[in-house]
Amino acid sequence: MNALRSVIFYLGYFLAILFFGLLCLPIAPLLPLTSRYRLLNLYNHFITAWFSWVCGIRYDVRGHERLREGPMVILSNHQCEWETIYLQILKPPVCTVLKQELLRLPLFGWALRLLHPIALDRSRPSKALKQVLSQGPQRLEEGLSVLIFPEGTRVDPGQRRRYNKSGAVIACRAGVPVLPVAHNAGERWPGRHWVKNPGRLSLVVGEPIATEGRTPEDVMNEVEQWIEAQLEEISEVPRPERAQSPSPRMPA
Repeated sequence: MNALRSVIFYLGYFLAILFFGLLCLPIAPLLPLTSRYRLLNLYNHFITAWFSWVCGIRYDVRGHERLREGPMVILSNHQCEWETIYLQILKPPVCTVLKQELLRLPLFGWALRLLHPIALDRSRPSKALKQVLSQGPQRLEEGLSVLIFPEGTRVDPGQRRRYNKSGAVIACRAGVPVLPVAHNAGERWPGRHWVKNPGRLSLVVGEPIATEGRTPEDVMNEVEQWIEAQLEEISEVPRPERAQSPSPRMPA
């Protein structure tokens, strides 16, 4: 049954890319950035609803009341594609730090280009880091929030990867808050398997974390502790122990 549901889901998924791509892409470049986000995010709204309806997903989203006006740096754990879709509609407009290969995808990648992402060449980590640290504050000044996955790549439920502090560096330099987000989406939408799993998908939005007068290391440590504490509570897969020392990783 799960496999059949997943086949139906992906039929709708690819048809949605085609439909919204052909409908919205000719119009989106003519619109101001905020209106462009509203138009292109129709696809994101559809996919999150379609996923719930077809695959038997019950959303448990907590913390919407903690969202604040103004740009922030959003830091979330990264398990699968779902959060890259949903977090675009959590606090728009938002600029995502992502791998540049995504921009080459027909229709989907073309739409991404219109949303002013920070697209990185992960084969050149030093250049990618400089790009994040220079373009991130620019996007914040433009009024966009910046979404970064500090683990640097997708991490399966029950696995752990050290957090990169680049998002905290950007927030501290710009003097904007960090918004921590934790979720267990990979248990419902596996990152390495096409079959989706019915059940509860939980996402928690934390209180914005002030950055004024603080070091990026201090901010990042607070973010990681909060995310891991939430994952301990909402995950069905047990969490491993926390690593003792940080290691540089690039955002996805």
